[in-house]
Amino acid sequence: MNSMQVYVNRKQFLFSPDPSRIIARFLHLSDERSADIIRNVLAMPKEEVNIALSQLLRGYSRRHRNISRIFENHFARLSPIFDTIEVNEEDLSIPQKALIGSYFTMEYSIESAAFFNPSVVEDPDQSGLRTNEKRVIFSFRATGEGHISSIVFRSGIIDRNNDLIIEPVGKMLAEADKIIRNVYEKKTFKEKLSKTNDRHDLISPDFIFDKLQDTFTYGELMKNLAIEINNPSINEGQIKIINQMMWLASSHYEINFSIDSAISERVIFPVSATEQKGIEDARFVKFTDDNGEIIYYGTYTAYDGITIMPKLISTTDFYNFKILPINGEIAQNKGMALFPRKIKGKYTMLCRIDGVNNYIAYSDSINVWREAKIIQQPKYPWELVQIGNAGSPIETEDGWLVITHAVGPMREYTLGASLYELDNPEKEIGRLTSPLMEPNEVEREGYVPNVIYSCGSIIHNDDLILPYAMSDHSSTYATINLRELLDVLKASGKSTQK
Repeated sequence: MNSMQVYVNRKQFLFSPDPSRIIARFLHLSDERSADIIRNVLAMPKEEVNIALSQLLRGYSRRHRNISRIFENHFARLSPIFDTIEVNEEDLSIPQKALIGSYFTMEYSIESAAFFNPSVVEDPDQSGLRTNEKRVIFSFRATGEGHISSIVFRSGIIDRNNDLIIEPVGKMLAEADKIIRNVYEKKTFKEKLSKTNDRHDLISPDFIFDKLQDTFTYGELMKNLAIEINNPSINEGQIKIINQMMWLASSHYEINFSIDSAISERVIFPVSATEQKGIEDARFVKFTDDNGEIIYYGTYTAYDGITIMPKLISTTDFYNFKILPINGEIAQNKGMALFPRKIKGKYTMLCRIDGVNNYIAYSDSINVWREAKIIQQPKYPWELVQIGNAGSPIETEDGWLVITHAVGPMREYTLGASLYELDNPEKEIGRLTSPLMEPNEVEREGYVPNVIYSCGSIIHNDDLILPYAMSDHSSTYATINLRELLDVLKASGKSTQK
């Protein structure tokens, strides 16, 4: 074996897409069709309503946790339709409401197309384990019909041999139990609005901001926007401003999951307009603050079908999550990855602002990033198209270990590795001169051929635990001896300096 190569132990474990994992989504129909459906249900005799609802509950109660409550929640979203048909919702019986809600409900198979781009972090709960075992949480990008992506999780234990024992995967999937919108500061909101607006011919947004206090809620903003959008004298420029403000405001929110849900049943499905076409490639990291507080951050890409927006998700327990956009001049491309602690008092992030090279950025605020410095460029034949991170840097005694992804001939994605100084992560200690991993004959077949990709690794039992996706379809993991990898990286740096 060449001294500059590292042995990779590919584990015989497969995370595969499962079309039976479904959630119950709200079905959007036109106002006219919605009104007709409601009228038809209201015309049904009481006994017919009860029979129809009973049949529905028999058929779907085993597929969804509390399907009747889902029907009722979807019924509640139809209030504007009831206003147009002059029917008082309060006069309806509970079975009528539930049956109406069922007509505006559809099942969505969240991972029918792909289950890929994993990251892994240490579980907050490490109790009840044997020596040299670690409980972990994997996150994945799950993709279903229409190529809409969401974030899903799996929990398991990595044993002393680095074999993975996955907890039973729950079938009663659910979206967040509660969605809480944000409170905004007018000054910050105006700054972000100006950054998202790349047109200089739009009018000032002050016709909205003048009606708002220095801080305002999502509801207060939406109320004022609704008043203006119905103003007969509104012009095209004002409509564009209103649409931008609605788009931006919807990108801040909190979600809470029921405590009786297994982690494999919690689905972070697109909530805001900024991510309606998908939540892509979450890179989770266990972050330790200067005061010792532990918080799990994930950086991901929100996609609305036209524009991407880097966003930040945070949690301490994987039940309650806060989501907010990443602001600033460099928040403009995919692949931002947060360091697991501050460096010299500042949050530190890897990013790829030009789509080609690796950069590093520092900030006093975790979601505002202004400047970045290039630290790595494509160098070898297997990475000449682009290079980027494959998850957050990992702290070792020898430096910051960064797993990278690279694109070369035939748009083949490979994985590499680099090592940077702990106190100065802009300075490279060493870098693999050949890929750490490249797709083998099995891994290169899939939805997008010739791709292996990872969004985050950890260290366990002196090995690197590296989960990765295979051709944007399914996922697995590999283990690599950490000491061997670090020694090769350091040697590569010395040979380059000669």
